[in-house]
Amino acid sequence: MQYDRTDARILEIVQKNNRLTSEVIGDMAGLSATACQRRLKRLRSDGIIEADVSIVSAKAVGRPIQMLVMVSLERERSDIIDRFKKAIKSSTEVVNGFYVTGDADFVLYITARSMEDYEQFTRRFFYENPNIKGFKTMVVVDRVKVGFAVPVEAPLEE
Repeated sequence: MQYDRTDARILEIVQKNNRLTSEVIGDMAGLSATACQRRLKRLRSDGIIEADVSIVSAKAVGRPIQMLVMVSLERERSDIIDRFKKAIKSSTEVVNGFYVTGDADFVLYITARSMEDYEQFTRRFFYENPNIKGFKTMVVVDRVKVGFAVPVEAPLEE
């Protein structure tokens, strides 16, 4: 997955607003609309751009309770880890899931309609899973920053 200085500029632009037209992005990056479309298509097919998404307010759609949950598994066996990853991917309540090092095996970002709703989720998702050793929930008080933008550095020219 290689990209050049112009690709880096395009990536910076689309991370701020992916609804801009290829013409506008091209103007900002010093390209024609057609050249910009070709680069965007390549960046997507190469997996540099993984998805084009809209960030939705959990509160606005009736899911005002947000939690970060640290999950520890009983054993770190590949089949157990793979099953839990699959459960994370299939759960609508889990917005983001990370397999991590440190005190926990996974960190999950979860939304819920209410604390009662979250309690029902924990019974279903954690307590009924015999491979879960334990979990710790941190309730989000204020979402200070949200997004998926990563810093993009232009590669050094040779």
